Amino acid sequence: MKMKKFLAVCLSALTVTGMLAGCGGAKDGDTSSAGAEKKGSSAEGSVYYLFHINDRHSPEIADQWEEIAAKYTEETGVPVKVKTAASNQYEQTLKSEMAKSDAPTLFQINGPVGYQSWKEYCADLKDTEFYNMLVDKDLAITEGDGVYGIPFAEEGYGIIYNKEIMDKYFALPGAKATSMDDIKNFDTLKAVVEDMTAHKADLGIDGVFASTSFAPGEDWRWQTHLMNLPIYYEYKDADVKDEDEISFKYNENFKNIFDLYLNNSTVEPTMVGSKTVDDSMAEFALGKAAMVQNGNWAWSQISKVSGNVVKEENVKFMPIYTGVEGEETQGLCIGTENYMCVNSNASEADQKASLDFLKWVFSSDEGKEMVTNNLQFITPFSTFGDDEISSDPLAQEVVRYMKDDSLTTVPWNFTTFPSQTFKDDYGASLLEYANGNKKWDAVVSDTVAEWASEKEATAE
Repeated sequence: MKMKKFLAVCLSALTVTGMLAGCGGAKDGDTSSAGAEKKGSSAEGSVYYLFHINDRHSPEIADQWEEIAAKYTEETGVPVKVKTAASNQYEQTLKSEMAKSDAPTLFQINGPVGYQSWKEYCADLKDTEFYNMLVDKDLAITEGDGVYGIPFAEEGYGIIYNKEIMDKYFALPGAKATSMDDIKNFDTLKAVVEDMTAHKADLGIDGVFASTSFAPGEDWRWQTHLMNLPIYYEYKDADVKDEDEISFKYNENFKNIFDLYLNNSTVEPTMVGSKTVDDSMAEFALGKAAMVQNGNWAWSQISKVSGNVVKEENVKFMPIYTGVEGEETQGLCIGTENYMCVNSNASEADQKASLDFLKWVFSSDEGKEMVTNNLQFITPFSTFGDDEISSDPLAQEVVRYMKDDSLTTVPWNFTTFPSQTFKDDYGASLLEYANGNKKWDAVVSDTVAEWASEKEATAE
C-alpha cells in the first residue's frame, strides 16, 4: 500500500496519541458533555464514544477528545459522552459496555482481526459522508460490498535519530559515512553504528541505541512493530495481505537489526527485561543515545522529559533497514490501527448523531483545528489541506517520507497478526533470546508454529 495516494490530496497532523508506552496503566474515564438546548434534526439522538488509548497514546488524548465533545455539544446541543479505556483494558471494557442498554454508539477496532471480533456490531458506512471524505477507499475495512471500519488517523514509525549527535560522528576522522544520505541500507547502518559504539566516549553517549525495552507490557516495539518488516516482505513475495501460515522467510533480517539494537545499546542485553519504553525515550531525550526505534507519537514524550537536550530541529526519522535486497528505496512503516465503527445496534437517531459528530470533527473549521493542534492527527480525509499539518517535528518527518515518490511505504501488516497471545509469546521468546537463554532457531520454529495455531484458533 502506498500512503502517498491519499497524501497527494490531503495531509493533517500526526498521532501523538498513539501511543506512548507509559499509558498502559491509564484509568478508564467517563465524561458527558452538557445537554444544552438541542438544535437540528440530529438532536433527537446522542453520541457515546468509547475511545481506545493503546500502547502508544498519551493519556492526555482523553482530555482532548472530551474537549472536542464539549465544543460540539455547545454548538449543536447534541449530548456527547466520551469514555476512555487503556490498551490492556479496551476489549474487556468494550464487551461490558456493549452489553448495556446505553451501549457505545461509536467505538474503535484495530484492523481486520478486530473486525472479525466485532463485525456483528459494525454498521455499513458505505453510503455515509464520513466514508466519502476518505481519500483512499482501500484503507477502509470492507467485507463484500459493505464498509465497516474507517481509519481516522495515520501514523509512521522507524528509527528516530538525533541529528546533532550524528553530525558530530560524521565529523570524526575515519567516519564510515559523511552524512545521513549515505545510510540507505543495513550494511552501511551497521558499519556506522558499530563505529559509533567504538567512539561513544568521543560522542558523549552511553550507547548508539536507547535500551531495548522488555519490561512486562513494554515489548510492543519488537513483537509488533519490528516484526512488521519480515511479515511485510513475506506477504509481498506471496502477493497476499494475510496468511494462515508463515515460513518466517526473513527471520535473519529481523535478527540483523535486533542484534544491532541489543549489542550497541545503552545497556547490556541481559538488562533489557527491566527496561520500559519510558526509560528508552528518556535516554534519547537526555542525549545518552543517538537513535531509538519508535513512531511519530514519540515527540510528545521526548519533549516532556525533564532535562531534555534534544532540539526540535534535530529530531529526524530514517527507515528500519534489515538487509533485504532493494531496501534502498524503502520508506517508513506507515499505516493505522485506528478504525472508527458505528454501532449497528444503536437507534437510527443515535447512529445519525454519531455520524454527524464524526463529520463535524473531521470537516468543520472548529473540528479540524482541534484535530490538527490538539489531537495532532495525520488524517486520511480530503477535508484537510496541506496547511493543516502539525508543527510536531516527527509529524513533519512522516509527511516528508509520505510525499517522497522515490520511496515505498511499508504498510502496517501487523494488524493481521493472529492474536495478542501470539505477539506476547513472540515477545517472550525474543526476551529469552536477548538474555542468552534461547537459540534463534528455536525462536523461529516456535513463532512459525504459534502463528499457525493461533490463526486456526481465532478462525473457529
